[in-house]
Amino acid sequence: MPQDSTQLKELAIRQHNAITTARYDYSACQLDILFYVLSKLKKDDGPDTQYCIYVKDIENLTGRSWNYQQLREATADMGSRMFEVENAQVYKQIWMFQKVEYIKGKGYLEIELSRHIRPYLYELKDNFTSYQLHSALKLTSKYAKRIYQLASQWKDIGETKAYDLEDFKLMLKLKDPAGKEPEQFQNISQLKARVLDIAVRQINEHTDLQIDYQLQKKGRAFTGVRFYVRKQQPQQLPILFTDIQDDTRTQLARQHLDSLGIAQAELMQQILNEPRLVDELFKFMYKLKTDKVKADRNPGGLFLKMQGLR
Repeated sequence: MPQDSTQLKELAIRQHNAITTARYDYSACQLDILFYVLSKLKKDDGPDTQYCIYVKDIENLTGRSWNYQQLREATADMGSRMFEVENAQVYKQIWMFQKVEYIKGKGYLEIELSRHIRPYLYELKDNFTSYQLHSALKLTSKYAKRIYQLASQWKDIGETKAYDLEDFKLMLKLKDPAGKEPEQFQNISQLKARVLDIAVRQINEHTDLQIDYQLQKKGRAFTGVRFYVRKQQPQQLPILFTDIQDDTRTQLARQHLDSLGIAQAELMQQILNEPRLVDELFKFMYKLKTDKVKADRNPGGLFLKMQGLR
């Protein structure tokens, strides 16, 4: 079915979101500050608007503690790092802040954005709902946060464009365009384990999106990556384990195994073929989501250990 003019316009906006695809390297803490500022933006804000960031608010949203020294180092580094924005007509270097002011003894800081960055941030915010911004704060991997930005651009379309793998690495600052710094995760297995698989697991577990990816090859070389995106119900507790059809049950069990990072084919098949293990998987996911089981670092490993599979 051909797309109408409105759909085409929306598609163009999503594909040309300059800040989402800009080349920059922010830590998880810095991305939390960026997302928090995005949540505060309003279209009628004036150029001199200052945004208050309360440390306790960030801690409550992320579940992580940030002290003043960490935040000061984070904003100082953000202030010195530039966004590289490029299209066919122009290459731009843009900085985030006009100023950052820490109010001593009050538990908050005030940020004033540079006038050049503001239009790009408004455009970026258009890709998110308030829920999604708060979901992004729950992601602990900086690469998961960046890939969540990308996926959110394409959530109404179902899949992203195919990103050239070298461009993708440059976007995430895994590779220095000048070649002065060593490339990170040059081996494709490292890229999958340290960037892509972690991002997929965290996004699927903590946000409104369900994503997957496909690496593209030309001959024996990997040349690109495409992400597949679908929306899911936010903050929905998993079905406990009974009263669902077998096909649906198996599909949900596969999703749970994926979210836990259990990807070994033989191990997945062993679990899916044994009804007791599937029952235990649903029980475990329910307890995990309701905080009856604590496993922040490696929930998949804990499940396997509990079932005598590791």
